[in-house]
Amino acid sequence: MSEFEIRQDDLRGGEVIALLEQHLAEMNSHTPAESVHALDVDRLRAPGVTFWSVWSPDGRLAGCGALKHLDATHAEIKSMRVADDFRRQGVGQVVLRHLIDAARTAGYRRVSLETGSNPPFEAARHLYERNGFTYCGPFDGYVEDPWSVFMTLEL
Repeated sequence: MSEFEIRQDDLRGGEVIALLEQHLAEMNSHTPAESVHALDVDRLRAPGVTFWSVWSPDGRLAGCGALKHLDATHAEIKSMRVADDFRRQGVGQVVLRHLIDAARTAGYRRVSLETGSNPPFEAARHLYERNGFTYCGPFDGYVEDPWSVFMTLEL
């Protein structure tokens, strides 16, 4: 999977914006609005959020992901998404490994995330489990919600 190029992204490109809009639409199709915690483009551009896009060797957008600074030791994974044409090809693993490595490099000691609890999010939960994430309680202002699960990884 090393043939993919990972770029820190300013979220100005049309392909990236379209992927994030698709991500939000899909989250809203599977989850009640009050339980959707995905960030829109403007919130992903906020200070304290670093966003990366992943590109295939032929120049197509394959996926994306972000890290949100919570405090000096803790970051949150946000907006992990694989483009439909690249699903089941290991791109999610590429994105996740990059986010974990970036968190370590930045000096964080823990990364956490919120994802859906219902069946459409099963593959994502398995990816996180395979990479050492464990289930935890809500963090950083989240609250218990039957539509959400929370996971964390000590670095």
